[in-house]
Amino acid sequence: MNKTIRHASVFTLLLVFALLVRATWVQFYDGQALAEDKDNRRNAIEQYAYPLGNIVVGGDAVTGSARTTGSDLKYKRTYTDGSLYAAVTGFSSQVFGATQLEGVYQQLLDGTDNRLKNPLDTVTGKRSDPGDVITTIDPDVQKAAYQALGDKKGAAVAIDPRTGRILGVVSTPSYDPSVLSGGDSAAWNKLTKDSEKPMTNRALRQPLPPGSTFKLVVAAAALEDGLYSSVDERTDSENPYTLPGTTTVLANESKSAPCENASIRVALQYSCNNVFAKMAVDLGQDKVKAMAEKFGFNDTSQDVPVRAYPSVYPSDMDKSSTALTGIGQFDVTATPLQMAMVSAAIANGGKLVSPHMVSQISDANGDVLENYDDGTESKEIVSSSTAEQLQSAMRTVVEEGTGTNARISGATVGGKTGTAQHGENNSKTPYAWFTSYAKSDSSDKEVAVAVVVEQSDAARSEVSGNGLAAPVARAVMRAALRD
Repeated sequence: MNKTIRHASVFTLLLVFALLVRATWVQFYDGQALAEDKDNRRNAIEQYAYPLGNIVVGGDAVTGSARTTGSDLKYKRTYTDGSLYAAVTGFSSQVFGATQLEGVYQQLLDGTDNRLKNPLDTVTGKRSDPGDVITTIDPDVQKAAYQALGDKKGAAVAIDPRTGRILGVVSTPSYDPSVLSGGDSAAWNKLTKDSEKPMTNRALRQPLPPGSTFKLVVAAAALEDGLYSSVDERTDSENPYTLPGTTTVLANESKSAPCENASIRVALQYSCNNVFAKMAVDLGQDKVKAMAEKFGFNDTSQDVPVRAYPSVYPSDMDKSSTALTGIGQFDVTATPLQMAMVSAAIANGGKLVSPHMVSQISDANGDVLENYDDGTESKEIVSSSTAEQLQSAMRTVVEEGTGTNARISGATVGGKTGTAQHGENNSKTPYAWFTSYAKSDSSDKEVAVAVVVEQSDAARSEVSGNGLAAPVARAVMRAALRD
């Protein structure tokens, strides 16, 4: 063999070797990345080649799968009462991905979760039959919240304080996830550009100033710290109260309310701003923040299992700003989930059970893969004595104070109203809040509820927690306590 042929042979072999190396690299390294690429059409074809598993509410599936025509995607997602359950299910779209429970449990629902595979499936690579997601949602509670909110822009969350089971999650205005299942770009553009933001989950993922509902957190901090020994001890609270270091006078909603040196009970009953602003300053921001964080504020990993946006209690404030946080203003924000957790912990003797809206996930045969109700975590937020005192004070709010619209015959109800400023110099319609608990007088049923109404047809002068949010909470609590 002459020299030229030998060199050409070596070069050819090197090229073949390079091709083999590249093929191996693509197969075993780039292959996984390519397979997982969101623009890889084969993923969508595989995912929608078979019916998906279902999301179950009250024993009935609220999702389904329908055969398509004229598409390489054989099935698309369907929804029963889609607008009612959108804040729970989210959507599963052939084009736009998946959100909420559809997104969290996507692999379970499309059959690719490894927990669904038997040994033979693992060897052959066969796709398993999909599993199901069984929620904690009570359909009666969900419907009551949805109907009570009606045309209002707002949200509601209901929790069983003893178990942490989320009984209802509603956000309005809502949308029908079915319109996105097939990848309709016109429907997508309409929903995403809608100024009312119907696809925003206001119950879990839109923190807003909680207003006077946050006074419960400040009261809890004062009792736990020993600043005041009971809800009936008179406080040191001048009225009117001037914010420290300023000339700004903090007004109370009612000028005739007995807020000067009022006890915590009376201050909650009449929602006295001067008492809780002064209390926050007396405690100091660090102690208020510590109590807020015990309830769940500033938690960036709150999963129910959908990731909730963190509710915020700020840091590094001067005393005037700290005073404003005492009434749920300045940079304090909270989701309805968070304020329901506050009432749930108080109602449950000071212990907060981790909230969750999925009780089980199962395989296609109904065998449980994971039970989220087993071993549910709980932690003590306040002592049982503090919880009992706050329960009592919250009952006074409903029976004799600013929350009378939440009264329910045959039940013990406690609550706290809130009206939070919105916009520069409170130029926009305030947010109306109500957080509460209710216990049946004839059974062992109980519930904690938080409601926020961002906007309604009510005149600005009529916007209040008692006027707008408390009736919604009342409807939700009645549904949860119904035998």
